[in-house]
Amino acid sequence: MNEADKIYRDLQQALDRLPGGFRATTSGIELRILKRLFTPEEAEIALELSMKPETLERIHRRIRRKKAISPGELRDRLEQMVRKGIILAHEEGFPERRYSAAAFSTGGIMNFQVNRLSPELMQDFRRYQEEVRAGQQPPAKRLPPLRTVPVMQSIPHAERQRISHYDDVRKIIENTPGKIAVTSCICRQGRELFGEKCTKTDLMEACLMIGADHARRHVEMGIGRYITKEEALGILERARKAGLVIQPESSQRPEAICLCCGDCCVFLKAAKSLPRPADMFLSNFYVQLDENLCNGCGLCVEHCQLEARFMENGVARIKPERCCGCGNCVVVCPTGANRLLKKEKEYVPVKDKHAYNMELLSGRLGRWGMLKLKARMLLGMKV
Repeated sequence: MNEADKIYRDLQQALDRLPGGFRATTSGIELRILKRLFTPEEAEIALELSMKPETLERIHRRIRRKKAISPGELRDRLEQMVRKGIILAHEEGFPERRYSAAAFSTGGIMNFQVNRLSPELMQDFRRYQEEVRAGQQPPAKRLPPLRTVPVMQSIPHAERQRISHYDDVRKIIENTPGKIAVTSCICRQGRELFGEKCTKTDLMEACLMIGADHARRHVEMGIGRYITKEEALGILERARKAGLVIQPESSQRPEAICLCCGDCCVFLKAAKSLPRPADMFLSNFYVQLDENLCNGCGLCVEHCQLEARFMENGVARIKPERCCGCGNCVVVCPTGANRLLKKEKEYVPVKDKHAYNMELLSGRLGRWGMLKLKARMLLGMKV
């Protein structure tokens, strides 16, 4: 491997150590992706960043051992990288602005390229996903990045008070203390680059960013805009009418809520290809059918994003192994034949994004690896 490629291989390995991972492939397509996103100098700087937010002073002390650069110059480079969406800036909870490495996918570097995608980058990313899916499967206990919450209209008024706050998307929106931003869906935008129009919806601005830092950074990057809570609820209503699946991040305080279709969403499309898509979703609900009330209209079949509904002898039956409990079929049913029920055992999401990341890392590193990681964090070392 030549020296020019080595820095990108080092960067890939560093990104792979982050909670979301960024695995190497046989073809090495991941290096071409990184070359499209990072200049060699940016890759060099990114390698000195930690997953833990750090001050400019701490980062400069580390990087000046290898590179002659003033604090002011380093700040300018870091801010440029933030605007490009290849590292993160943090303000909430800190007296001064801090910086950290960004995960590649799952709300990270790749998602930050929305509104500036090129066909070449999207083609490489598609190929990367295909190679990863065809290779080693992720561990069985790995947490999915998203979970499914039901459309509130699918739950009877009498039962809504029993729904946990983290399963009520309206409460998540209404109770968020910071600003809210909206961005375009990278999955739908990516398909449109190749002339593949979504058949489920024309809603492009379908990703809600509700963490104060998360909303701010999307606006700073020029890929999102601030909206009011009323506007966010209006987007949810458009998603309901289109039958989209509501997928917040897997925590009680999600930073993002995606409104997904089976046409475009990378996660839903991957799940649909499996024999039991339901196993891929963290959901506390399931649908029950009263065959005597079904009039065979087929609306639930049309609205199902996971092909969990099918017609048989004039009745819209359910494949439980494909149902994610989104409730969209319940909303469109004119006869009340479909009911959304809560599972006996409730899944309780972790507290926040940090807890989710630590749980992901624990699954990959094991107990001893996590002890070493936490020790490095306590000592202020790069992790």
